[in-house]
Order: sequence, then C-alpha cells, then structure tokens
Amino acid sequence: MNTFVKGTLMLVIAAFFGECLEFYINMILARELGEEGMGLYMSILPIIFFIVIIASLELPISISKFVAEKHRETHYYMLKHTLLLTIIFTCIFVAAAVLTFPHLPFLNTYHPYVKWLFVILIPVVSFTSIARGYFMGVQHMGKIAFSNFLKKLVQLGILYWVYQSFQFQIELALLIALATLIGSELLVSAYLIAVYFMEYQVLSKENKKFIRGNKVRRSLFSVSFPTTGLRLFHSFTHAIQPFLVKGALIAAGFSSVMATEHYGMLAGVAMSIGFFPAFIGHSLMVMLIPNVSEAYANNDNNKLVRLLQQSMVITLLYGSISVIVMYMFAEPLSRLFFDSSTAAFYLKLLWPYFLFHFFIIPMQAYLIGLGLVKDALFHTVWSHIISFGMMYVLGSMEVLQMKGIILGMNMGAVLLMLMHYVTICNKLEVSVYFMKKRYTY
Repeated sequence: MNTFVKGTLMLVIAAFFGECLEFYINMILARELGEEGMGLYMSILPIIFFIVIIASLELPISISKFVAEKHRETHYYMLKHTLLLTIIFTCIFVAAAVLTFPHLPFLNTYHPYVKWLFVILIPVVSFTSIARGYFMGVQHMGKIAFSNFLKKLVQLGILYWVYQSFQFQIELALLIALATLIGSELLVSAYLIAVYFMEYQVLSKENKKFIRGNKVRRSLFSVSFPTTGLRLFHSFTHAIQPFLVKGALIAAGFSSVMATEHYGMLAGVAMSIGFFPAFIGHSLMVMLIPNVSEAYANNDNNKLVRLLQQSMVITLLYGSISVIVMYMFAEPLSRLFFDSSTAAFYLKLLWPYFLFHFFIIPMQAYLIGLGLVKDALFHTVWSHIISFGMMYVLGSMEVLQMKGIILGMNMGAVLLMLMHYVTICNKLEVSVYFMKKRYTY
C-alpha cells in the first residue's frame, strides 16, 4: 500500500468518527434550538467560515505546497518568516474586527457576546494554520486526523452536558452553541501548536539552508492569495445563500418565518445528512495537495495521472453508494433531526448536488497542486452566477418554490465539476474519456 493510500485511509478513518460526532452534534442542536433556531445557527455559520478564511489566509495549503516542493533544509527559515508574517496579519485582522464587528447590523439578532467570540477566533485560527500546513506538507497525517477528531469530541461533550443540565432561551442557547464551537477550536489549537513547536525545535538543530523572507512571501502569496480569493468567494456565496433562498421563497408566497424554517430544514437537515460522506473527499484533498505539488514539481506526469485516477475511483465508489443509501433511507435519516417529511423530500432532490460535490472536492485540490488556482476561481465564479440566477428565478415561482431552489443548486454542481475535470485533463494532456493519454498524429 503506497503512502498516498495509507495517508488517505488514516484520515478517512479519523474523519469518519469525527463526522459521526458532527452528526450527533447537529441532532442535539436541532432538538435544542428548534427549526427557527437551527435556521439562525446555520445562517451565521457562513460568517464563521468567512472569518476562518480571512484569519488563516489559506496558509495550510500554501505552506503544505511549499514544504512538499522544497528540501527539508529550507523548512526552518520558511517557518520562521511565516511566523513573523502571521503575527503582523493577526494584529491587523484583530484590530479591524474590534472596530468593525460592533457595527454590523445582522449580529443584532444574536447575543451581544457573539461578536467577541469571533474576535477570539482570529488569532486561534491564524497560528493553528502554520502547524496544519507544516504537518500536511511533511505528511504527518496522524496529527491532523487526531486534532480533527478531538475538536468534534470536545464540542459534543460540552454541548451534551450543558443542554442536558440546563434550559435556555433561543438567544442564549445559540451563544452556547457558538461558544462551544470556538472553544473546541481553541483546545485543538493548543495541541497542534505544542506539537508543532517540538518539531520546530528539531528543525532548529538540523542543517539549515538560509532562504530570504521575500522569496518565502512570494512563494506563499502566489498560492495563498488566489486560494484565499477562491475560499472567500465560496464563503461569500454561502453567506448570501440564506438570504437568496429566503428572498426567493418569500417572493413565491412564503412568510418570513416559514422561509427561515424551510432553509433550516434544507441547510440543517438535508445538507448535514448529504455532506456526511464528504469527509472522504476532504481526506483526499489533504493528501492530494502535497502529493500533486511534489509530482508536478518533479514533472512526474505518470504519477499525476495515477493520482487522478485513484481519487476519481475512490470518489465514484463512496459517492454512488452514499447517494443511493441517502435516497432509500431519506425519511428515517431526516427524522433523527425533525419529524418532518419535507426535509426528507429535499434530501432526495439534492442527490446530484451531493454526488458532484464529492468529485469537486479532490479536483479542487488537484487544481491547487497544479498551480491552477485562478482557473478554479474562474470556474467557481461562473458556476455560482448561473446557479444563483436559476435558484432565484425558479425558486420564486409559486409552482416550484423550494424545488426550484434545489434545481438551481444541482445545476451549479454539475457545471462546476465538468469545468474542473476538463481543465485538469487538458493540463495533463489526457483525454476526458477514461483519462487515457492523448495521441497526436
């Protein structure tokens, strides 16, 4: 069994148990917060993801790519320059957050302490990003896997104990849910940073090759900035999606409360169930970025094609099985959250959205490894423009309503996957049919 498969398998096993915990976490939140509270919780999660992207500057990806491509002798000074860079950006982001968050109107719906939780999240994510990126680059996947599992375990334990011991109104219950999420991230951050500094001390005692700070910054920013742009666009679209969906449903005749409840069933139930198997895709993504980067730097086209074939076969196997199971058992799975047949109906309609997104995840990692982040961003922008346009037009029709929203989502996922796949095949000079080598006569 090669390193790629072994590393992926380790991440998949840890991520499976982590996703099981995440499933129970969402069940607890759904029962405690109710349909409206779950809608509010899911509406603010994209804001948290937005903060994480800004604070991390996608350093895990750029550092892992740098470490995979360069010799070990350069790692010490690269990490030293990266730490200084992170300190500077963290101070800037924290100052901007302290000045900005108290004046954001959408946070008025939530407890006043929520904005300060967001401020705390910034340095936690920033410094953890360095450790994550380094361990991904040297392929110490056990540390990444354990930290991800530990985060979910702590979050579930605290939520279960607090909600079983006390009763809260929705506003305070939401605050506790968000505080638990960020608190678990803080604990994982402490673990990763501690292990990272032990590795850093080892590097400091080995042979070192000096590398200039401006060279490190150029290498990191050449990946971080376009990848951050890609993730920011993803976060932006996820942040406005609740308002787009609710606006379309209101135009179709729903009341504001009904629209929020139906979005809660879509995002909190159907999406939670549908994306449960995506931990396999994210595990592939973590392994693909350093492996593809290394193979591309060494001009090893055979390895690149083999990695693509392996990731596509793995995705086809788990993706097809997952959507069949979700379609057949939609009702009992949905009843774990709410006693509603509507959520099960949404889950059934979304099977193309989930299946094609399973393919999108490793393909996006592949594009990053090949240095095609700008292409990935271009594909994402166009697919979301078309998808969001169709979601609003079809969703605002009284005859379609939420069915129209889901049709638009399915269309966007199919389009994005096809653009990613064709671009990768063209870069590797292989046919889109079964990824065979193209011959020219």
